[in-house]
Amino acid sequence: MANDPAPDKSGGAVTTAPREPDAGFPDRKPEPLGLRIQHVLHANPILGPLAVLVLAIIAFSLVSGRFLSVANLGLVLAQVTVIATLALGQTLVILTAGIDLSAGAIAVFSSIIMANLATKAGLPGPVALLLGFAFGTAMGLLNGLLVTRMKLPPFIVTLGTLSIFFSLNSVVSKSETVRGSDMPDIMTWTGNTFGVGGFRITYGSIIMLLLFAFFFYALSRTAWGKHVYATGDDIEAARLAGIRTDRVLLSVYTVAGLIYGIGAWVLMGRLASASPNVGVEYNLDSITAVVLGGTSLFGGRGLVLGTLVGALIVGVFRNGLQLGGVDVVWQGFAIGLLVLVAVSIDQWIRKVKV
Repeated sequence: MANDPAPDKSGGAVTTAPREPDAGFPDRKPEPLGLRIQHVLHANPILGPLAVLVLAIIAFSLVSGRFLSVANLGLVLAQVTVIATLALGQTLVILTAGIDLSAGAIAVFSSIIMANLATKAGLPGPVALLLGFAFGTAMGLLNGLLVTRMKLPPFIVTLGTLSIFFSLNSVVSKSETVRGSDMPDIMTWTGNTFGVGGFRITYGSIIMLLLFAFFFYALSRTAWGKHVYATGDDIEAARLAGIRTDRVLLSVYTVAGLIYGIGAWVLMGRLASASPNVGVEYNLDSITAVVLGGTSLFGGRGLVLGTLVGALIVGVFRNGLQLGGVDVVWQGFAIGLLVLVAVSIDQWIRKVKV
């Protein structure tokens, strides 16, 4: 053959010296530290929030000796339970590159519906709860229909329903708070506590943790979860791949509404009442927890466990700053600064070249 080595004069084949594997190729330089961190955070988005949470716990434990007390840590968990539950539903929506500004309004309105069905309509507590969950689900379904059928932007849709649900809330409640003592015990059962090694944990916290465990499995191990991520990452590519993206979006908003309805039950236990005058800050707090937890506002990337860490970050910061004697105004300033930093880091991580 033409490429065979020619024989030498002694009849043997000419041997070619082996080529050095790296001859002619310059040595590759190691990646800069910043780029390596960028790659690690892109592959493991929960690491950043966990680092912030650990550093915050260490810092506030040095500021106040009471911070790491069993009683205070139990209080922090109880305080973040409602926001974490609402943030779970918010996470599902944001994973699809949407946003839900009506989360707090749905939760508060659902709690008022439950309380009034149990007290004024005289329905048994379990029935009132189930109907309240159904109302929350229906409100989420309405958001989903407006987004998928009317093709309206999620921001505009949920901004509008935010006002609608809060207005209906005032009409139904007549701006009156329903006391827990007037309701069946099951309505405020989520606020009851039990002891675990010195900690006092509410049943509402257990419900919240079970919800996170369920949706962690659903998003990571089911076809529905994979479709949610695909829709948020690139909705057109997902549609071309055969995913019925409208159905996915509709299911996400509907399921989020159900989660907000369950959050209403947790809220009644936390307040030991059903008040129409709460929840104004719940929408922003739930979004804050999601963003701090590493879920991208542009969709397609994030973990529900990150949202739980994000909610804990908010609770730890507020509790720690309060123990440190920081004014409430500056507590809000610190949380807002954290959000800006988290979004900036998210933008930086998304620029990684894979």
